[in-house]
Amino acid sequence: MSRPVTLFTGQWADLSLADLCRQAKKFGYDGLELACWGDHFEVGRALAEKDYARHKWQLLQKHGLVCHGISAHLVGQAVCDNIDARHKAILPAHVWGDGKPEAVRQRAAEEMKNTARTARKFFDAAPAAVKRKIKRPVVNGFTGSSIWHLVYSFPPVLAGQIEDGFKDFACRWNPILDVFDEHGVVFALEAHPTEIAFDAASARMAVEAVGGRKSFGFNFDPSHFAYQGVDYVDFIREFRDRIYHVHMKDVWVSPVPRRSGVFGGHLPFGHAQRFWEFRSLGRGCVNFEQIIRALNEIAYGGPLSVEWEDQNMDRCHGATEAASFVKKLDFAPSRIVFDAQFDRH
Repeated sequence: MSRPVTLFTGQWADLSLADLCRQAKKFGYDGLELACWGDHFEVGRALAEKDYARHKWQLLQKHGLVCHGISAHLVGQAVCDNIDARHKAILPAHVWGDGKPEAVRQRAAEEMKNTARTARKFFDAAPAAVKRKIKRPVVNGFTGSSIWHLVYSFPPVLAGQIEDGFKDFACRWNPILDVFDEHGVVFALEAHPTEIAFDAASARMAVEAVGGRKSFGFNFDPSHFAYQGVDYVDFIREFRDRIYHVHMKDVWVSPVPRRSGVFGGHLPFGHAQRFWEFRSLGRGCVNFEQIIRALNEIAYGGPLSVEWEDQNMDRCHGATEAASFVKKLDFAPSRIVFDAQFDRH
């Protein structure tokens, strides 16, 4: 098994895709996970322009790169969220529109449907050799949540409030997932604080809320579980049939008490008194070897996509060492029982 090592472009949206392709190849990556912001992947253009997808593939192939997934985190966040001024900064102007919360949520839902349609078009335009390696197009992203503000139960959460939040999620996302099903595309939620699913318990609730439909799964990212104290290796095993994509991202958690806790104390990333920080791969607390072993156990053959975030490190240095780290770390599962060879003479 040879899993491609890709770079998520979300943190590089200040660069054109052409510039980033050149950089990513130099860093040592096999491909890119294209973010639906900046000029990396534009949903509207991909839907409207006949040759848009083909031109993207030509650019990727020119640099010897592939793509196994596109990502719509920002728009997905607005589907279920309680909308406020923060969302204007992350949403396309046509999705933000007049800023009226319910209208924003509805436009975000339509954009996610279009993202499924364009994902199908994009991967249908892939070179034949690439298509043979892609089981199904994947759109990674967030869902938002109408109940994230209830994560700490005071004032006491009223009976039915959490259930109502999952019903709201199902009501808003099932029509979106219908379009994903129609086009043979899957949605991979990055379980994450502020989403409808942020740990294993809430992930199970989310799966049940949408009736266990297979178009809904997960973009596994251990960094968001580690600082919460969630068993991220067990998450892989529990959702073995729904791990549609994998982010490789590390996180450091302080071994001693700090002035801030799990919720961050309103301190910005990079502050010396934070209890946890995202770190370049291999420089944090995540046990990536156990993750690789669990991914082998479930026969995951998709990309290992580096989402590089480290506030106190140069990103080009970090992205380069991260590509090398993942390639050195990854290994195929055994095809033999090692001690079954003892009786062979």
